[in-house]
Amino acid sequence: MKEMRAPAEINIDTLDRPWEPATGYPEGTRWKVLRRDEGGQPLTVLLNLPPGFEVDRHSHVGVEQHYVLEGDYVSSGTHYPAGTYRLIPAHADHGPFTTRSGAVILVTW
Repeated sequence: MKEMRAPAEINIDTLDRPWEPATGYPEGTRWKVLRRDEGGQPLTVLLNLPPGFEVDRHSHVGVEQHYVLEGDYVSSGTHYPAGTYRLIPAHADHGPFTTRSGAVILVTW
């Protein structure tokens, strides 16, 4: 059996970290990557959706969690305003996602 190691503590001042173009998202979408896996893939991000953001219905192999910090978005006909927490189970189709005014979301995979 593979031995599990406890993750190292991470401390980030997100105000000092610049917004970067978000890989794999529509143009204008930016993020601040807070944590990556051993292969370098983002696991925790602040995701900044620009006004008019749209992305098609899709799924992920793992659980996805959202906490809307600013703004709002609509997914599958449900409105998610600031303060909303959402857990999307692994392999569950979700979306499409849209936002008229933009949003900042804490996303973990």
